[in-house]
Amino acid sequence: MILAVDVHYENNTAVAAGVVFDHWEADAVSAIYVTHIDQVDDYVPGRFYQRELPCILQLLNRYRLAPDTIVIDAYVYLDGSATPGLGWYLYQALQRKVIITGVAKNPFKGITDEYEVYRGQSSRPLYVTCAGEQLSDAKKHVRVMSGAHRFPALLRQVDQISRAG
Repeated sequence: MILAVDVHYENNTAVAAGVVFDHWEADAVSAIYVTHIDQVDDYVPGRFYQRELPCILQLLNRYRLAPDTIVIDAYVYLDGSATPGLGWYLYQALQRKVIITGVAKNPFKGITDEYEVYRGQSSRPLYVTCAGEQLSDAKKHVRVMSGAHRFPALLRQVDQISRAG
């Protein structure tokens, strides 16, 4: 099972959403999960994971989700290989038993073109980082995801679900 997650914040509350799909080329989800979080920590620059990680873990725990892979709209490693990002902290919280694939829309200082993935007709790359699998596999998976545009359709869908609450 592949689970894509996203979290949307409004003031001190959040909505964590997850969509399940069975294979990387899927164009439809097989399940949707949403949880509302009444109190979240304030954003602290450089510590995004402290705000987002508890929301994702609450979604996983509430529905007893046990995916093989989790896809996040963030970095696993901020520089691609050494500086921990949200995905690294999620990987650790799940005892390194779940593959984490990070798909980021914007470059982070130190990220190289090794982590770029181009999709559709876009001249702007996505940045893919991962834990628990080879980078080449993670990039291949993101490349084949459904959708004609830069950002995969199912990742866009989970974003929209979290925003709709």
